[in-house]
Amino acid sequence: MFVLDTAASVAEEADFVAAVEEISNGLNSSFHIPRIVVTIAIAVLIIIIAKILCYIIKRTLKKIANRGLKFTMIMAQLVSKLCSVLIWIIAIVAVLGIFGIDLTPVLAGLGITGVVLGFALQESISSLFSGVMIAINNPFRVGDWVDIGDISGTVVAMDLMCVTLSAGDNKKITMNNKNVWGNTIINYSYIDKRRLDMTVTVRYSDDLEKAKDTIRDLIAGYPEILKDPAPLVEIGSYNDSSISIYVRPWVSPSDYWKVYWRFNAEILKTLQANGIDMPFNQLDVHIINN
Repeated sequence: MFVLDTAASVAEEADFVAAVEEISNGLNSSFHIPRIVVTIAIAVLIIIIAKILCYIIKRTLKKIANRGLKFTMIMAQLVSKLCSVLIWIIAIVAVLGIFGIDLTPVLAGLGITGVVLGFALQESISSLFSGVMIAINNPFRVGDWVDIGDISGTVVAMDLMCVTLSAGDNKKITMNNKNVWGNTIINYSYIDKRRLDMTVTVRYSDDLEKAKDTIRDLIAGYPEILKDPAPLVEIGSYNDSSISIYVRPWVSPSDYWKVYWRFNAEILKTLQANGIDMPFNQLDVHIINN
């Protein structure tokens, strides 16, 4: 029975192919459409379908990234580009096949060519796989302020090969994914609060408790500073000619620099108004006459 069913299926397929050829021949004879025109039309249709698929995949992945925390925008960009490359490879192979270009010699030579390209593109391949690791581990998102090694900036984009940062002075910084993944990544935007680490120095002759209270009163007037955790103002270290007071308030990441610059601008004037001064290094020279 199986042999009979198979034979019947083959016969039906042959009849279907013959019917399609008969219709095609009929259309050609009726409308006199050159074969090259039909071939070009099909090739153009394949390209249009490929573009539409890439657009749909990109838009769908973007919507998913906007809805979920685990699937980030960087992962969406990476997957979208991988899908686009795959779709266009399939589209190009299909178009070449329609025009009757035999790809067998090309595919046969890919083995040797792949080895050569593997050595020539080691850095690019390493960046590609590093990009996959970045997307999977999700150390940052688009819009995050990060330190990557000794480079700081806001993440504005990421693709298969590189990460693009915008520095504080609006410089565009492009780093390949291999260098990004191979460095220490510090993300300042991924958390909901950030601590400022500031130091104030006073003289040994100053009232330390008064100095600490003055600093506490100053930062208590900053609405950006969080109440929980409470700001820390304590003696940090005894130096050669001064005493260091550590000031450790907590703020939202977006308020970090605003509070930092304001505190540095106001602390000296505030201390001096309360009879406290910040010491500076000086050299006393004593001349002895014999």
